[in-house]
Amino acid sequence: MIGPKIYIMCSLYRIQGVMNAILRNDVKRHAVDRDRERDRDRDVVDGGTSPTRESATRDRGRGEGVYFLVFTRAREMANVAVAVVAASAGAIAGKVFGAKKGGDEDDVVRDAVAFVTDAPANVDHADAAKKSRYLAQHYPEVDERDLKTPDNWVKRHPNLIRLTGKHPFNVEASLPELIDYGFISPVNLHIVRNHGAVPKCEWETHEINVCGNVPKPYAIGMEELSKMPTDTFPCLIVCAGNRRKEQNLIKQSIGFSWGPCAIGNTYWTGVPLRVLLNRAGIYKPGPGARYVCLSGPQKELPKDYPDQDGGPGSYGTSIDMETALDPTCDVLVAYEQNGERLHPDHGFPVRVVIPGYIGGRMIKFLTEIKVTDRESNNFYHFNDNRVLPPPVDAERATEEGWWFKPEFIINQLNINGAIAYPAPEEIIPKSQKTYAFRGYAYSGGGRKVIRAELSFDQGLSWELADINVREQPRWADFCSGDKARHWCWCHWTLDVPVEKLLDPKCVEVCFRAVDQSMNKMDERPTWNVMGMLNNPWYRIRVHRAPNGDARVEHPCIAGPTPGGWMQKMAAERPTGELLWGWGGEGTPAAPPATE
Repeated sequence: MIGPKIYIMCSLYRIQGVMNAILRNDVKRHAVDRDRERDRDRDVVDGGTSPTRESATRDRGRGEGVYFLVFTRAREMANVAVAVVAASAGAIAGKVFGAKKGGDEDDVVRDAVAFVTDAPANVDHADAAKKSRYLAQHYPEVDERDLKTPDNWVKRHPNLIRLTGKHPFNVEASLPELIDYGFISPVNLHIVRNHGAVPKCEWETHEINVCGNVPKPYAIGMEELSKMPTDTFPCLIVCAGNRRKEQNLIKQSIGFSWGPCAIGNTYWTGVPLRVLLNRAGIYKPGPGARYVCLSGPQKELPKDYPDQDGGPGSYGTSIDMETALDPTCDVLVAYEQNGERLHPDHGFPVRVVIPGYIGGRMIKFLTEIKVTDRESNNFYHFNDNRVLPPPVDAERATEEGWWFKPEFIINQLNINGAIAYPAPEEIIPKSQKTYAFRGYAYSGGGRKVIRAELSFDQGLSWELADINVREQPRWADFCSGDKARHWCWCHWTLDVPVEKLLDPKCVEVCFRAVDQSMNKMDERPTWNVMGMLNNPWYRIRVHRAPNGDARVEHPCIAGPTPGGWMQKMAAERPTGELLWGWGGEGTPAAPPATE
């Protein structure tokens, strides 16, 4: 059955076709009449003889001008007629097809944005998420390191690498361990970024307040939310500080030292944010409705601004209304991960998931959705998740107001990746013929990673790795390739002859990735005061052991654990700084092998 909007549009095209046909016939008739009149005038003036070349050229120019004038006026009349019909049809469609069954006039969607999408064309991942429930199981007991903290009730996997001591809980998994699980990550090994103690929220009493510049504000509880139409799909969550320790070894940033595994790729289930906004009467951006401010619980954190969005002590941010309402952006108010209710560390009972964005925009323990005419004024919206120019340190940023410059806010992820295998300090026997290098790559904004490459000569040449694990993209069945959305990481592998690693000329192996927009990982890092979106080539050093085997050394080890070639290089300098991208000193090129 043809939908009402499509039927109306087809009718408009038919009307415009008829008007154009009439237009062409009228112009043709006018041209014939014009030629006959011109010939008659010539017979009178020239006594029946042919006109001169000059008069013929003048008449032809005058005739073409008249033809264009008539054509233009006729075209304008046709367009006016079509516009009138379109306006009438739109009004009829708004009243007839926009009204909900049993609704009143207030329920009519008169000016809704018409996103041409076909959600049923997306793969339904609900069954796959249920099959992944075994990856959502909580660890059976509380870690002894948490017993004397406010989080003494939260059960956590002991293998997670703690980056900020016992509390607050900020952790990543070992990259080889996470990647061994495959495309879908276990919840227990998923990145956790907590700014403070985990709030003790209850499913039965938790509410989300939808407010601000909305015609119909309301509050919704978890039971009601879970009964609304849902969506389920896999999505990667990445902290903007992924690989920050490499930056901190160049010059200390104001952030703690994430390694290369501040990531997690899981199934998420929830209600699209646009559905909740539609219920409040918001269907398109407009005056007073330019942003959606998202906030967590009040009194969760120590810092705030007076009268900030979300209230005192809340963590909040905002996204633009276009992203919130576009179905192909897939912004989700999620309450399940891998088929089970959220773990406390991941935002129980409800959080925001914004595919392709940095994790800092995905508010956990969501309590408020507020429509405003400006971006969030929450303390953490301004003082977190920015990439400032290299010369701007923390003191200058505060003195000169760099935190409030809108052009330096970050939302979408950039292209990035890392090598998982060989693992740090792994020994590759000389007797082995080949070794399978493995790793991951991702990009932001739904962009597809199209190349994963390794270099064994410090970037002079590159070999293509096989991207052998990737998602089936969202919104890909009905639209162009650029509109297809790739929200997940991909895995890559390359079988490398061991003799290539044993060649004295091979002093390091470099990895880089490229996405469909030709965004590439940079050759060198560029330091910034928050250490965010660090994405230089991922480099591992290759050393020869006395027995002839190969030993690999990664740039660093996540968290406070010492190790890695960057750590050693930093220790050799009196200042403890490599200064790449900061003072112009140093070089990322590996020195000749000495072992």
